[in-house]
Amino acid sequence: MSEILERLRPLFYPEGIIVTGVSAHPGKFGSASYHNLLRFGFKGELYPINRDGAEVLGRPTWRKISDVPSGAADLAFLCTPASVNEELLRECAKVGVRAAFVASGGYSEAGDEGRHLEHRLVALAKELGIVIAGPNGQGIVSTPISMCAQIVPPYPPSGPISMASQSGNIGASFMNYGVLTGVGFSKGISCGNSAQLELADYLEYFGEDPETLVSLAYLEGIDDGRRFLEVARAHSARKPIVALVGGVTERGKRAASSHTGALASNARIFAGVCRQAGIARAETVEEAYEVAATFARQPLPRGPRTLVLTVAGGWGVLTADACIQIGLDLIPLSEDLREQIDKMVPARWSRGNPIDLAGGETRDTIPEVLELTAAHPDVDAIVYLGIGIQAAQAHAIKSGPFYPDHGLDRVVEFHERQDRRYALAAAEASERHKKPILVASDLVHTDRAYGNPGPVGVKESGRVAYPSGHRAVRALAQLVRYSRYRQRLES
Repeated sequence: MSEILERLRPLFYPEGIIVTGVSAHPGKFGSASYHNLLRFGFKGELYPINRDGAEVLGRPTWRKISDVPSGAADLAFLCTPASVNEELLRECAKVGVRAAFVASGGYSEAGDEGRHLEHRLVALAKELGIVIAGPNGQGIVSTPISMCAQIVPPYPPSGPISMASQSGNIGASFMNYGVLTGVGFSKGISCGNSAQLELADYLEYFGEDPETLVSLAYLEGIDDGRRFLEVARAHSARKPIVALVGGVTERGKRAASSHTGALASNARIFAGVCRQAGIARAETVEEAYEVAATFARQPLPRGPRTLVLTVAGGWGVLTADACIQIGLDLIPLSEDLREQIDKMVPARWSRGNPIDLAGGETRDTIPEVLELTAAHPDVDAIVYLGIGIQAAQAHAIKSGPFYPDHGLDRVVEFHERQDRRYALAAAEASERHKKPILVASDLVHTDRAYGNPGPVGVKESGRVAYPSGHRAVRALAQLVRYSRYRQRLES
């Protein structure tokens, strides 16, 4: 096991966790984190500390850390005031704790006195041989061991993304998108003030972690730019990093400083770092998550040659514009593909790229066109638009007064089956031909309302359904850039 995997193992794979500040009051941070560890089924042992020994959530607590059996816990989750944490850290070291996540605030983000306390905490941790995450952080998630050590949810589904965030709330936003789409996380951590462990440490760990396929980061500042660049380069040579940066305006920089005590990065310099290190830089939370999920579930394209397949014209027009504007190659439709599609649909189809079927498709057209285009040597990637339309009509029928009579039950069953079939056909063609096929529809969020089988089918295939062609195109462009970066490294 490498040095970084061994060093951070107690943070992400603890066998036992001491939780301080556990109270009978359910609103306290210690109580909330203890609840979340129990609620989501942490696979190790828990040692909640309550100085009165009161029962919490129907379970006994421990009055003192020194009462915990030696070697039983390797991680401490500290939710107690900054003024007492040094004493608690000493007690933790005596019972064998090797890592601590400090959720407590009142450190460098609070001014000079807090900065002094933070320096003392780090010095003590170094003396005791304990690694410190935080302080002023929201928590840690490790889905392989069902660990939700956080003062607030969410707890995302298990998946191949690992995340480090210099904001607990932005980290929660990333994980909430995992809950929404189903493309989940292996690990996630809120860096807090990064007093000892920095963002680069977590990226180095994720880069070597076999359960991480892509790393997702939110940052407001970097103290050691040289080390960050070295770690990012080594990481990107094996797997992608997606970064979202805050504090790029003057007011944003001031907000970042008051938020975590971090000095925000120069936007121009960081853009250069991203280019050098192959980092995919996103502009919004939504884009950052979707790009990470795309890396996690789609194959890398060999190049930028893109086809757009749509069941209606307007979506295709806007998505074609987006492809051109972002630098993808919207290739002319080859003559052999045109001849084959001519045999499948009426003459009113577009006969070009975008491939607009103009409503002329029959039962098997979309799966067959997806297979034909994915198999073609001139095509590197496909954006498929309009899934879920038939299922939306099925919902209108099912929710109306005429259903299930008049043969409507058969129509509903057919429409719903077809849209699910299209979603699975896209994933199967993508996997068979090792080419990305991104599925987009403005009906994505209706699966929360009535379970539209089109977007639901995309989720069942393990992939993200994008709410618009524009968002799919932005994600695809990041795949193309990273693929070129890897090709340059390997040439």
